[in-house]
Amino acid sequence: MAKQNKFKNRNLWLFFAIAFAWSWLFWMPEVLWDFSLYVAPFGPSVAAFLLTYMKEGRNGAKELLKRALDFSFRKIWLVPIFLLMPAIVGLSFLLAILSEPAPEIAVLSQPWVIIPAFFYVLFLGGPLQEEFGWRGYALDRLQVNYNALVSSVIIGVVWGLWHLPLFFMQRREMYYNIPIWDFILGTIFFSMIFTWIYNNTGGSILAVLLLHTTGNLSHFIFPVVATTWGGLYSLILNAVVVLVILIIWGPERMVRGELKKTSPNSW
Repeated sequence: MAKQNKFKNRNLWLFFAIAFAWSWLFWMPEVLWDFSLYVAPFGPSVAAFLLTYMKEGRNGAKELLKRALDFSFRKIWLVPIFLLMPAIVGLSFLLAILSEPAPEIAVLSQPWVIIPAFFYVLFLGGPLQEEFGWRGYALDRLQVNYNALVSSVIIGVVWGLWHLPLFFMQRREMYYNIPIWDFILGTIFFSMIFTWIYNNTGGSILAVLLLHTTGNLSHFIFPVVATTWGGLYSLILNAVVVLVILIIWGPERMVRGELKKTSPNSW
């Protein structure tokens, strides 16, 4: 068992190394010359499929892909998947504009763009590029040795650091105007919410793909980063949500009832 865990840990470090190497390498042209290579964000998913294929072959890679179509979880979880992040970001924006001029909300004039924007974000705005890796590969392996809380913190820190090159791209205002420590603290809180959803949907990658999409889309709809205090309010509200999750669902697996018996090895 010790040898098996050591092997899994070695694969996990290799996963992080490949994810960072791929993404940072292809982000460098944008950092240095403002020339974008759109394959850069795929680092985590590329690493996940590559290592899965090397260890489990074509069938293993197919199983990983099929988990992005896993809609077998209880549909009550669609409520936080689709509404939690818009509620947090929207409320943060509302609190911010109570004490400062409101920036323009572009989608108010063209609300129909939300639907194509959703699919754009899903396929090209982060979720598809990242979630096979962060949750589908890394979280499973971390939870073999650590509880859900510790696993979430580890991924949150790594996830935040992975974004580091984006802070040196001036045209990416969302990152350019945010302190790095603030962003990493945010990814830690996000990671805990993602783990909560992931574990309660039986390890459904589809669930976290949709959650990631609604989270990024919420920032498109509500321009929180264009306000002075919106980012801080968002951080506080995320912390409150995480605290509630830990109190009600617990830090061990962030689940209640029968799901507590589910082992990460079965995913």
